[in-house]
Amino acid sequence: MYKKLKILVWLVLIFSLLTIQYEVQAQTTGKIRGQVKDSNTGEPLPAVNVLIEGTSMGSATDMNGDFYILNVRPGRYNLKAQILGYETVKINDVLVSVNRTASVEISMRETVLEGKEVVVYADKVAIKKDQTSSIKNVSSDQISLLPVEDLDQVIEMQTGVVNGHFRGGRLTEVSYLIDGMQVNDAYGNEDKTVEIEKEVAEDLEVITGTFNAEYGRAMSGIVNVVTKDGRDKFHGSFSGHLSNFYTGNKDVFIGLKNTEITRNQDYKAQFEGPIWKNNITFFTNFRYQKNLGHINGIRRFRVDDFTDFTTPNIVEEETPWDAYIKGVKYYSEHTGDEAYVPINTNETYSFMGKLTFKLSNNLKMSLMNTWNYDERPNTGHGYKYKPDGRANHYDETMMYVFQINHLISQSAFHDFKVSYTDNRYQYYLFEDPLDPRYVHQGYARGAGGFLSGGQDYGHLKRDLTSLNAKYDLTWQINKAHSIKTGFLYTAHELQNKPTNTRNRLEGTPLAFYYIYNPDIQKIEFYPYQTEILADSAISMDIYTKKPYEFSTYLQDKMEFDAMVINIGLRFDYFNSNTTYPSQRRNPANQLTFYQKDINGQILYDENGQPLLDTERMSTYPKAAPQIQLSPRFGLSYTLGKAAVLHFSYGHFFQMPPLYALYSNYRFLIPPGNFATIHGNPTIKAEKTVQYEMGVWQELMPGMGLELSVFYKDIYDLQSALVYTTYNQIKYGVYGNKDYGNAKGFEMKYDYMFGPFAFYLNYTLQYTRGNADNPTSTYSRAGESLDPIPYLVPLSWDQRHTLNSSVSYSQSNYNITLTGYFNSGLPYTFSPVSVSPLAKQTLYPNNSKRPTNFSLDLKGHYDINLTGSSKLRIFMSIYNLLDRKNELYVNSSTGRAYTAIIYPINIETFRSNFNDIYDSVKNPYMYSTPREIKIGVGYMF
Repeated sequence: MYKKLKILVWLVLIFSLLTIQYEVQAQTTGKIRGQVKDSNTGEPLPAVNVLIEGTSMGSATDMNGDFYILNVRPGRYNLKAQILGYETVKINDVLVSVNRTASVEISMRETVLEGKEVVVYADKVAIKKDQTSSIKNVSSDQISLLPVEDLDQVIEMQTGVVNGHFRGGRLTEVSYLIDGMQVNDAYGNEDKTVEIEKEVAEDLEVITGTFNAEYGRAMSGIVNVVTKDGRDKFHGSFSGHLSNFYTGNKDVFIGLKNTEITRNQDYKAQFEGPIWKNNITFFTNFRYQKNLGHINGIRRFRVDDFTDFTTPNIVEEETPWDAYIKGVKYYSEHTGDEAYVPINTNETYSFMGKLTFKLSNNLKMSLMNTWNYDERPNTGHGYKYKPDGRANHYDETMMYVFQINHLISQSAFHDFKVSYTDNRYQYYLFEDPLDPRYVHQGYARGAGGFLSGGQDYGHLKRDLTSLNAKYDLTWQINKAHSIKTGFLYTAHELQNKPTNTRNRLEGTPLAFYYIYNPDIQKIEFYPYQTEILADSAISMDIYTKKPYEFSTYLQDKMEFDAMVINIGLRFDYFNSNTTYPSQRRNPANQLTFYQKDINGQILYDENGQPLLDTERMSTYPKAAPQIQLSPRFGLSYTLGKAAVLHFSYGHFFQMPPLYALYSNYRFLIPPGNFATIHGNPTIKAEKTVQYEMGVWQELMPGMGLELSVFYKDIYDLQSALVYTTYNQIKYGVYGNKDYGNAKGFEMKYDYMFGPFAFYLNYTLQYTRGNADNPTSTYSRAGESLDPIPYLVPLSWDQRHTLNSSVSYSQSNYNITLTGYFNSGLPYTFSPVSVSPLAKQTLYPNNSKRPTNFSLDLKGHYDINLTGSSKLRIFMSIYNLLDRKNELYVNSSTGRAYTAIIYPINIETFRSNFNDIYDSVKNPYMYSTPREIKIGVGYMF
C-alpha cells in the first residue's frame, strides 16, 4: 500500500512541475458552442464577446461568427453576448451536461441605445443536437425531487435498466465512474466499491447505448457521477430522519409495531464554503444509517440448543425438552426468550470531502477523499427461529483522488488524474477463527424446516487496492473537429485470505460424541478442538495477485450545422501477471506419469532418474496479455428545429472479474466430480457488438419525446467449462463459451410547465442466451442435465418496465409522486412429480412471475428563519398502497407464499412448534411493505 502511495505522490509532483495553469477535468465537463448573426442581414458577426454570467469563462466570435467555450461544469447557465452598436442579448437556461455540447444560435439587432438588453431562452434542441446514442443526464435539481434514497435508485429509473442490468447484459457489464475514475469492484465486478450520496452529485450521466472510445472496461453501460465543488459562500445542512413500516400485512411481516418509530434511522450533514475567498473552497458530506429492516425472527432457539426430530428417544430419561409427536418421543431444546429479533439489518457510514483550488481564472485542481463502511449480517428465511449466531459482512472502502488540468489555450486543455482505492471485505461471526465463543458444529441442525442451533462458521478477508493514473487531451482544432485522446493505467493488488477450521478430532468417534447432562439439562458435545486448516488445503485459497492494465484512445467529434459525428478507436491491454497449468487434465501434477517404451517399460535419464511424460504433466508458463481494439461510431442529425435523429455502432470489450482468473490458484483437484472451479488467467475478454437508432422530438415547448431501438450480440461470455482429469474426475475451468443477445425499444417522455414536471420512462426488452450466469452450464452438467440446445430467456428478461413521476414545486415546498410497473421476471417452472410434464425436459426461465406495481411519495415544506436559513420538514412514503408485490415465487405454483404439499409430506413432518406450511410462507418473497419516513432539517 505504501509503495503505491509513494508512486501516486511522485506522479502528482511530476505533473505539477510540468504544468503552470490548470482547469477543470475531462469526463466531468461539457462545452458550449454557437454562432452569432445580425438579425436583419443574417450575416455572421465577428468579435462578439460571449460570456457565461457569474464566471470568468467566455469567448469571442471568429470571422464566421462562431464561438466555443470549453471545460464548462454541468449546470444551468446564462450567456451574455455583447458588441458595440448592437443590443446585448442574454440567453437564459443553457443546460450543460457532462461530455455534451450545448449549441446556441444568437441573433443581435443594431441599436444606438447603450444598455438595452434582450432576454431569450435556450432551445431544448440545443442540448440534444450532439447526442449520438442513448445518454441520460440527470441534474442535481432533478435528483433532489425524486422519492429515492440513493443514486442506485435514480439509475434504476432510466430507460434500458432492468434490475441493474443494462440493455440485457449481465450485472458485470457496467462501468461505474466518479469524476471519470472507475470505482468498480474488480473482484466480482457486479457492483462498485465507492458509494456517493445523491446530495453530492452535480450531474449523473447514464449511458445505456453505445459509448465513445474514451470509455472502456464495460459492455453494456456507463454510469458517471460528477461531484459538486464548494461554493464561494457558506452553506450547510443537518437533518435527521426516522422511519417505520405501517402495513396491514402483519401476518406476513411479523413483529412490526406501529409505535416503533425509530426502527430505521438516517442522519445527514453537509457543509461547503470558502477557505480563501473563491480561490480555495471545501465541500463535505456525511451520512449515517442504522436500519432494522422489515423482517423479524423469533428467538426460540439459541446457538447451543440441540434438536433432533429424526431419531426418537435419543435421551432415555425424562427431560424438559421431550417432544411427543404422534406418541413418539423426540428431543428439542429451545432456551430462547421468544423475542422478536430484526433479521435484515444494516449499518452504514458514508463520507466525502473535497478541496477545490482556483488560484487564477485558469487555475484549478482538487483533492477528494471518500470513506464507505457497511455492516450487515446474513439473512434468510431459515434463520426465523434462530436469529443469533449469524456472520456479518463488513465492507470498507477508502478512496483518494487528485485532479489537475492545464488550459493550454482557448481551444485546448489537458488533464491528469490519480486515484487510489482500498477496499477491504471481511466475513465472520467472530474476528478470531479460534474464538472460544464458537460452539460445537454438532449444534448446527434443523427443525421444522428452519435452523435450530449452531452458528455461521465461515471466515474470509479480502483486500483489493487499485491505483489509477489517467491523462486526457482535448483539442478543438476548428469549428468542426474536436479531437480527444488519452490513456489510463491501472494497477491492482488482490489479497484473498480465507481461514477455514475443523475439529482436530474429525474422523474419530469423539468428533460428534455427546451426552445429556442432567445438571444443566442440556446436550453436551465432547469438547470441540478447533484447528486452522493448513495453507496446503484445497479450501485455503490464499493468494496475492497483481494484475495491471493499460488503455488508450483517439476520437474525433465532428460538429456540423445539422450533423454531429463521433468516431473513435480504443486500445485495451490487460496482463493477469500470473501463470497457468499447461495440461488441464493434470493441472497440479497430482498424478505422476513417466515416459515408457513400446513395451510399457519406464525410461530413465543418464542419472538413473525416471523421465516424466511432459505431455501429461503440467508446466506453468506465464499467461499472455489480452489485447483488444474497439472501433466506435455515432451520428446525430438535426431534423428541422425541434428533432434530432441518431445512430450508433460499436465494439465493446471487457475482461471478466478477477475471481475468474485466480480462484483455486494452486489448481488442486478434490476427489469428487464437479467439486471445484479453477480460475483461468488465459481467459479472453468478453465482447459486445451493439447497434442503436433513435429520435428525439420536441412536441411543444417544454415537452420532449425520445424513442430508441437497439440490438446487440454478446460473445465470449464468461462460463465454466468442464474438464476431465486423467483419473476421470470432472471439474470446471472458467472460460469463454456462453452467448447472449438483446433487443428492445425505449421511450422517454418529459413535460415541464411552470411548477409542474412529468417524466415517463418505458423499456420493452427481449433478452436471450444460453446461460444466466457463468456456472449455469457447468451446474447442469453436474446434475446430469442436457446442455441447453437453443437460446432461452435470461432471468432478467422482463418484457415491460415503466416508471413515471409527477412533481409540483413552489419556492417553499414540493411534492412528487412516482409509480413503478414491472411485467414480471422469468422463473423456472418445475412441475410436480405426478404431472405428465415432469417427464419432459423443461429449460430454465420458462414462465413469468406476476406483474408488480408500486407508488412512492415524497415531499418537503420549508419554514423560513432568519436570513437565508430555513427549517425543512421531510416526508417520504415508500410503497404507498402497501402492495404485496411478489418478487419471488414457488417453482411449482408460480406464486409467493404457496406450495404443493402432498399428504405424505404432512404425515412425515416432525415439529412441536410449527406446521409444514411455515417454511413455505417466506416473507422475503414479497416486496418491502409501506414505509413512512419523516425528517427535520436545518439549512443555511
